[in-house]
Amino acid sequence: MLLNEYELTIKKSKFIGLLYKIDKVEDVKNIINELKKEHPKANHFPYAFILDNKAGKTDDKEPHNSAGMQIYNMLKYSNLYAHLLVIIRYFGGTKLGASNLLRAYLEVAKNTIKK
Repeated sequence: MLLNEYELTIKKSKFIGLLYKIDKVEDVKNIINELKKEHPKANHFPYAFILDNKAGKTDDKEPHNSAGMQIYNMLKYSNLYAHLLVIIRYFGGTKLGASNLLRAYLEVAKNTIKK
């Protein structure tokens, strides 16, 4: 179930944060597959989830630990233990650099949760 959505554009790259309540680990795969159908031109779908004693994260081809870890840390910091946070990225043609990318994912994760 979609709870929140937040969008940010930086140097023509569009980031869409989506926060979901999940009941089982299979929900993660199903939601990601649906999002890939809805956003076929998006370049990256990094996400993190925490459910009971299970957790997972992925940078989805972004630089190592630039996305998934930021998303996971925001879920944990916010005590969201049955949630999935996905950030869809449409690449705008300009490389942001690892530090700006890290800040962008952190800002989108924070604002998607806060909204």
